[in-house]
Amino acid sequence: MNAAGFLFLGGESLNKVFREEKKFLISVAEFLNTSDKLEKVMLQDIHNGTHGYLIRSLYFDTIYDGDFFEKQAGVELRRKVRLRCYDPNADFAMLELKQKQGSRQLKRSLRITREDAQRLIERDYSPLLKYEDPFAAEMYALMQTRVYRPKTIVQYNRKAFIAKENKIRVTFDSRIESTESSFDLFSDKLDMNPVLDPYDVVLEVKFNGFLLSYIRGLINNIDKSELSVSKYVLARQNAYQTHL
Repeated sequence: MNAAGFLFLGGESLNKVFREEKKFLISVAEFLNTSDKLEKVMLQDIHNGTHGYLIRSLYFDTIYDGDFFEKQAGVELRRKVRLRCYDPNADFAMLELKQKQGSRQLKRSLRITREDAQRLIERDYSPLLKYEDPFAAEMYALMQTRVYRPKTIVQYNRKAFIAKENKIRVTFDSRIESTESSFDLFSDKLDMNPVLDPYDVVLEVKFNGFLLSYIRGLINNIDKSELSVSKYVLARQNAYQTHL
């Protein structure tokens, strides 16, 4: 059990998830209404508490923002590299690679120590070479050869629901903020700026193969618009517009 209360079983450091993902932009009122309904038919994530839980991600990109511009250009095969934590006081972070083709995605995650995460933030990727999992060596080669650099921190509050069938997750992300003034993932004094209107909530539906009809029915009843960009892209768009 770590500082944020997340449990890792079996001593495995690598997590691999292959699934389909749909994103929508909804109002706070729709979030509250739908969340109340989902509580009756789905399991709450054990970390939800009363108001959900914190997620903070430091995104890396190539020196010329290749991943960002590939997404903007509509390239079919694309990736995102990030360090994620759930508590600034945690003694570890998750190094994650998300590879997407259309709405399908493969996410691989490697747990690394806080000290090694700080080395990565300082653009020293050599600590990855001491991890035995081949994914660590793959990430070292990718980040070193493509000259990945820290670009932005994105933080938000998440409330999540789970259906055991088909590994379905429905998440609601609110109070989405970002900063490019500091890349200290573990700082408790980041100067954050809003990415979206505070009354907007991002709904994500993640499933493997098919979506159960009763969950689909609840989602279809929401007044929503499909969101085609990621939180990373939204944050970088804000930054680019600010610098113009």
